[in-house]
Amino acid sequence: MPQRNSYFCCPNTIMARQLQIREALREAMSEEMRKDSNILLMGEEVAEYNGAYKVSQGMLDEFGEKRVIDTPIAELGFAGIATGAAMNGLKPIVEFMTFNFSLVAIDQVINAAAKMNSMSGGQFTCPMVFRGPTGSAGQLGAQHSQAFENWFANTPGLKVAVLSNSYNAKGLLKSAIIDPDPVIFMESEQMYGLKHEVPEEEYYIPLGQANIQKSGTDVTLVSFGKMMRVAEEAVKVLAEKGIEVELIDLQSVRPIDYDTVAASIRKTNRCVVLEEAWPLASISSEISYMMSQMVFDHLDAPIKRVTTKDTPLPYAATLVEAWLPNVKSVVDAVDAVMYR
Repeated sequence: MPQRNSYFCCPNTIMARQLQIREALREAMSEEMRKDSNILLMGEEVAEYNGAYKVSQGMLDEFGEKRVIDTPIAELGFAGIATGAAMNGLKPIVEFMTFNFSLVAIDQVINAAAKMNSMSGGQFTCPMVFRGPTGSAGQLGAQHSQAFENWFANTPGLKVAVLSNSYNAKGLLKSAIIDPDPVIFMESEQMYGLKHEVPEEEYYIPLGQANIQKSGTDVTLVSFGKMMRVAEEAVKVLAEKGIEVELIDLQSVRPIDYDTVAASIRKTNRCVVLEEAWPLASISSEISYMMSQMVFDHLDAPIKRVTTKDTPLPYAATLVEAWLPNVKSVVDAVDAVMYR
């Protein structure tokens, strides 16, 4: 069953504290590492420097250099070492300083970790997590600003989760760490310092389960990751216009919780999908196709999607702003399905 939150709140009755996303991620890793000595963290600057984004701050002191491991700037090498370690009973968490750098290691991720269980006839599994930031983070240029969710989601054998707040950062990462399959865990450089409510008690969020962030009756808005912040602002603007949006956070883009999206469309009869990615072969393309198969007769308007512009990201700040989806583009898309 999908989670159902009150208006932009976490689905839990006990909310004792606010944690930054980096703190929630650290807490998830540390809790699981205390339970299982086979879990380790490796990546560039994760140990002595406490992490490029301070996600792993203090973990070297607690777990030691055999379980929190600084690697050379060699993503192909340490992704391969981690994959081999996972095949032999360890449970590595691999941090990429950015998923843009994962392209150097993508052969190990796609051709080794993702396929090992199938190619070995179940003799080898790869219980491991590849985590780090995806998408744009300001004026970082075209080579450091790509969204990779749909790239990895296209690969059988991988699971792909995308956080949008501190609550699901912790719950999804804990589920990813204990999953028997390799999991791609997507974060955002621009979100590590954001604070959200996280309960004191332990919890897990199942991979492949969407969250109904806000109930509504007029239109379904589907998003995930950093774009949930844009979606939330658009929902507020639309509410002032009398349009009640049902906002869904996918949380995982492989597997995708199609049933929750379909059930929402049966209620609202309209749908907009928002993501930070190029439009061709995107998650929004997949959602649009699947909903056309599952709930076509319930749609009162064609599904609209809001994506980045179909170009490499420019460097100039004004062009970055024009390239990314924004509140106005979401509101315009909702208006188009409401008043066509």
